Amino acid sequence: MSAKPTMTTSPVADPYASAAPVPRHAYLHHLNPLAKVGAVLPAMALLPFTRDLATPAAFLALAYLVLLTGARLSGRVLAILFLAMPVGMLLLGLGFAVWADPARVADTASVLRIGDWHLRSGALLIGAATALRLGAILALAFIGGLTTTGPDLVRASVQQLRVPYRIGYTALAAYRFVPRFGHELAVIRAAHRVRGHASGFWGGRGPIARLARGWGYIVPLLAGAIRHAERVALAMDSRAFGAHPTRTERHVVPFRARDVVFIVAMLAASATLFVLFLR
Repeated sequence: MSAKPTMTTSPVADPYASAAPVPRHAYLHHLNPLAKVGAVLPAMALLPFTRDLATPAAFLALAYLVLLTGARLSGRVLAILFLAMPVGMLLLGLGFAVWADPARVADTASVLRIGDWHLRSGALLIGAATALRLGAILALAFIGGLTTTGPDLVRASVQQLRVPYRIGYTALAAYRFVPRFGHELAVIRAAHRVRGHASGFWGGRGPIARLARGWGYIVPLLAGAIRHAERVALAMDSRAFGAHPTRTERHVVPFRARDVVFIVAMLAASATLFVLFLR
């Protein structure tokens, strides 16, 4: 009598998982993906309705605190968080201030005057509040985005949200097309160089030459995508994918007590910040 197959939570080979082990203090990487989404989604939904500076600034600080204490961040990500995002928010704030409705800020002090045009302090406040809201929403999204892989999110949706596995794992198969396209594009470029397509008009550096080269990649990429989709469809059909209402999971993404604690803690922190700062 054959043994009944059981699910396991032991780690399995996953091409989208990081090769280096995740340290224990980087707790965000060990949480269920749905827990990270549920913990920040209410704040992300309510932040667009705020109009003050303090509330989005407080949520931006909260998101940074959670990321710095609970995520394993590379130097590139740190550069984005501490260089690119502040510069981007500054430029966005100035852009929104320039385009603010003059009638709304006509009674505020003028900060800069160019001819008949005035940049007023009220417009700067509007721009800063808008930029902070966008920055806070993006930083909250980073909590899950920087610490979760796409396959794990799909697996969690199938296992906890009861998304039909036919839909979830079909989406996962499509998701895995993306790195394959990158590999095939590199092969096509190498083939074009070997065949001399990189010389003459095709080898120019201008935008027209690049557009022409890109157009030449479309047909081979499309043909490769069709062949790969056919192979995947045949493999899924030969394994009777979709023939049964349920399937045995090879890689289980459990929902543990620590996930509940994280959700409750983040929701409590969000409610506290809204109560303290929202006016």
